[in-house]
Amino acid sequence: YIYSNMRNLNTDHGFPNNARPFIYQEVIDHGHETVSRDEYTPLGAVTEFRFSEEIGKAFRGNNALKWLQSWGTDWGFLPSDQALTFVDNHDNQRDGGQELNYKSPKQYKMATAFHLAYPYGISQVMSSFGFDNRDQAPPQDAQERIISPEFDADGACTNGWICVHRWRQIYNMVGFKNTVRGTVLTNWWDNGDNQIAFCRGSKGFVAFNNNLYNLSEHLQTCLPAGEYCDVISGSLVNGACTGKSVTVDDNGYGYISIGAEDFDGVLALHTDARL
Repeated sequence: YIYSNMRNLNTDHGFPNNARPFIYQEVIDHGHETVSRDEYTPLGAVTEFRFSEEIGKAFRGNNALKWLQSWGTDWGFLPSDQALTFVDNHDNQRDGGQELNYKSPKQYKMATAFHLAYPYGISQVMSSFGFDNRDQAPPQDAQERIISPEFDADGACTNGWICVHRWRQIYNMVGFKNTVRGTVLTNWWDNGDNQIAFCRGSKGFVAFNNNLYNLSEHLQTCLPAGEYCDVISGSLVNGACTGKSVTVDDNGYGYISIGAEDFDGVLALHTDARL
């Protein structure tokens, strides 16, 4: 009743005609609560906290990445169109459990890249502020008024705000997700352990290395022949890549290299970042 009586979103703010509000419900269900997430799915999307726990376990190294090939409902998660998914949220980022947060940046960026690359769920990207204890408040002035973020030369937040949505590796993966939207996952590859890769149709390719040794493989990227910018290590700017690039041959193969000591343990290519 409430939803049916809500107005369409205001076109003055850039929404298309007849756009409806998106509603999701926070139901904390780890599998043993009295209140079940399934009680609320008829009303709209529901937070899938088990997603957050399991992706944290995997990228913390407590579960091999190879098992992520079956990620989604086979893990006991909600159906994709009912699940609001996240690596962490405002509560569990502070709980000290398996969930990842900004304090483990390499693993956090890898988990977020997987989250945005794998075709499951309705993705939510975290934006946050720094904390040293669970109950710490947002950055504030001497009068306890919340202060606005300030930004450095790279556009990242300073003065106590973290703003992970402004990290290049994360906002570029949002671009990846938009590019590959509507495609399916194909050509899964793994080394039997913690190195994995897969395609999204013929529009995107992503690889991860969570081992303590290098990933160096000629892999099927499923992309048309050409040179592509790795949108994790850099961005496509004025026709040039500010990071690593990968050459894809006529058969779709490219040499994929992610060193164990590299700053980021993930590489991502897509057709909108072709040189």
